[in-house]
Amino acid sequence: MKKPLITLSLSALAFVSHGACAQAQSNTLDAALKKSEPNVIEWRRHIHQNPELGNREFETAKYITQHLKALGMEVETGIAHTGVVGFLKGGKPGPTVALRADMDALPVTEQVDIPFASKAKTQYNGEEVGVMHACGHDTHVAMLMGAAEVLAGMRDELAGNILFIFQPAEEGAPDGEEGGAELMLKEGLFKKYKPAVAFGQHVTSSLPSGVIGYRSGPLMASSDQFKIHVHGRQTHGSRPWGGVDPITASAQIVMGTQTLVSRQIDITKEPAVVSFGIIDGGVRNNIIPDSVYMNGTIRNFDMDNRQEIFKRLKVTAEKIAEASGAEAKVEILEGYPVTVNNPALTEEAIPALKAAAGDDKVIVIPKITGAEDFSFFANEIPGFYYFLGVTPKGKDPSTAASNHSPQFYVDESALKIGTKAITQLAIDYLDRQKNQ
Repeated sequence: MKKPLITLSLSALAFVSHGACAQAQSNTLDAALKKSEPNVIEWRRHIHQNPELGNREFETAKYITQHLKALGMEVETGIAHTGVVGFLKGGKPGPTVALRADMDALPVTEQVDIPFASKAKTQYNGEEVGVMHACGHDTHVAMLMGAAEVLAGMRDELAGNILFIFQPAEEGAPDGEEGGAELMLKEGLFKKYKPAVAFGQHVTSSLPSGVIGYRSGPLMASSDQFKIHVHGRQTHGSRPWGGVDPITASAQIVMGTQTLVSRQIDITKEPAVVSFGIIDGGVRNNIIPDSVYMNGTIRNFDMDNRQEIFKRLKVTAEKIAEASGAEAKVEILEGYPVTVNNPALTEEAIPALKAAAGDDKVIVIPKITGAEDFSFFANEIPGFYYFLGVTPKGKDPSTAASNHSPQFYVDESALKIGTKAITQLAIDYLDRQKNQ
């Protein structure tokens, strides 16, 4: 009995061919990433040991620029003061993918016992302070430098271009200055390079090392500041009727504004938070002062709700003060908008995350009331932002020192996963566009 001939249709042959090519590409990528891993760690340690505050990342920018130029990229510097952009043109036509890392450190004195701990000091708000990469931006830069090295090595195979964005001042520009993602856009970054999508990542101590956390839709809150000046009329504390008490009015404003979220905003839509951080008034126990100053923050996950909270906060403070015979002046300083992950792009990104971390180490995380100025990029074009855990095995992420802590610690073994994730996201996106 003759054995039947094994035949493949053209479509099956194409599938096999595509699968073989994909596997070959994967093997090449893994080899390049493995070769780059020691460099990523070295770059991270150098940047960690030499941190710089927002809009002052001069040496960091030089370090990045030297690397990108050595890779043969078109490099632009001085964007939004100290920002650096590398443009990698692929060997085949296609869209441009933006990959972003933030560069700035914080005015924090490091307490981590590592050989490359920061000893840097600088002036901040008129005081000498320590400087530390307490939020992990050193790792973001190093991982994107690694991605640049790997992607530059396969530029001929890329059906499109990569825009590497090294952004200053994510933590906010110094008082009186502009900065960050918003200023980069204002200066025409996206108009010039026209990226189709943007990807970004952030390390976190709230996840175990190597675990990637993401969610579709609103991920991080908007962050806005409010200032309230309550003006009364000074009098002796024994005769409150002889003046207008701004302290009592301020206390009523604090309590009244708590009903904004609980009674006036539809919290079935998205959660929101209104918190006071400063109340300052008076100099003596028996003198009712002329005025009280209050300052606080608004966090929210819906841009329409955001505007509604602004409006209602102003009305609430003004009317409560008026009822007491006082006057309230409310100033709202808009900060970062809601960071929203494009749902379609999020769904497409999951395979890349799993290829980097493993199927069981890619999880959906809750909304985060912290804020990120990657949100400005994601407001302009479809964006996807995710978190990479860096708390070492054996330590509980729920009790690990958080980002912004002087004891914030990064397990460097996670960096290879972050480097692969951001690299794979770019490759997969360009491949999808080519095959559509």
